Amino acid sequence: MSYNVSFISLGCAKNQVNCEQMMASVQAAGHNIQIAPEGADVVVVNTCGFLASACEEAIDNILEMAELKQSGQLKKILVTGCMAQRYKKDVLDEMPEVDGVLGTGSYAQIAQAIEEVMEQGLRPCYLGNIHTADQSGERILSTPPWYAYLRIAEGCDNHCSYCVIPSLRGKFRSRPMNELLDEASELASAGVQELLVIAQDITRYGADFNGGVPMLDKLLQELCKLEFKWIRLHYLYPDEITDELIDTIAREPKILPYLDIPMQHCNNTVLKAMNRRDTKETLTAMVAKLRERIPGLVLRTSIIAGLPYEGEEEFEELSQFLRDMRIERAGVFPFSPEEGTRAALMEHVDFEEAQRRAELLVDVQSDIIDDYNESLLGEEREVLCEGFDGQAQMFFGRSYAESPDIDGRIYFTADEAVAPGTFVTVRLTGTMDGELTGELEQ
Repeated sequence: MSYNVSFISLGCAKNQVNCEQMMASVQAAGHNIQIAPEGADVVVVNTCGFLASACEEAIDNILEMAELKQSGQLKKILVTGCMAQRYKKDVLDEMPEVDGVLGTGSYAQIAQAIEEVMEQGLRPCYLGNIHTADQSGERILSTPPWYAYLRIAEGCDNHCSYCVIPSLRGKFRSRPMNELLDEASELASAGVQELLVIAQDITRYGADFNGGVPMLDKLLQELCKLEFKWIRLHYLYPDEITDELIDTIAREPKILPYLDIPMQHCNNTVLKAMNRRDTKETLTAMVAKLRERIPGLVLRTSIIAGLPYEGEEEFEELSQFLRDMRIERAGVFPFSPEEGTRAALMEHVDFEEAQRRAELLVDVQSDIIDDYNESLLGEEREVLCEGFDGQAQMFFGRSYAESPDIDGRIYFTADEAVAPGTFVTVRLTGTMDGELTGELEQ
């Protein structure tokens, strides 16, 4: 039989790719994909389980679907993804509304699970092998037609002491280069203009099948031969950024001078306790080298406040590091002691204090962003138009300095309509609520 299936995907872009693969599997099995959960036979909630706050968001979404189920607006609920992998027993025992669970090793079994809950009255629980689960497969893109993600690896071997990812996604394993190039070629042929290369750690790409030597620079050189205009890189670990990789980024015009490098902290004691391989000195030297060799570089990082061994002195050191490095984009988070991690067992400040420190760092970062935006006024930027904001009565889009969903937008006026997915030149003239504004150059 054919069923109507709706998907809700939470969390990161890597999770979104899994959701796109599940949608393709479901469609290939003869079922229909619908956007709204109301009226669906099955709703699939694809969860994030990285932090307690992400689990809370997932639970809220599941309970919202449970209300629809109770009122007869949908029939079955399947929970997939990281929270399902991490807390499968809790989900099944404490949420009777949930009709089945698929972990991160079992996305390929989604069509089977739908048929089991709809036709056999079963309550499946598939977890699979997180270390060997197939990463390939067709996708139904859920992004706008002008950009798409290319996930080049799964899992992580870094084992940072605060992070649950290795226990949810398994050991690091790269996808074969020919498979990636075939997928990327299909995306380019479909009209994708911006390719976002993603993984938990893209800098390690290929090391697992190339004698420990990473091959990201070689993969990028091949991707640059395809018909993309922009190639954007997410999650480069600091200690694996080689001179060869820097040369490739600087040399290839399609690779955007925008690098997402999670640093987390700068104090050496804190970094060592977190099992990071960097020091303040290596991080400082890396930022200086990147800025020297990649013109116009925009950096994004993530910072955690309140980590174990962070006292007031270490926190002030972190604040000063942000001021000195002038990192253009920084996501700041309070430390969350996650169950099952070594960091959760270490002595640390309470969550309220971690939150207070995070808010102070946000203030520091806001000043940096304001200064950066002010420095751009009068410049012209190539902008990828993504739509029209009826409230602001302006078009909006992104330049190379803004990644979708995590950075801001550039708002601009134009005398005539600009189609979404079109590249235009915008003269930057002001700011609005921390975001840049400008005028279309004719």
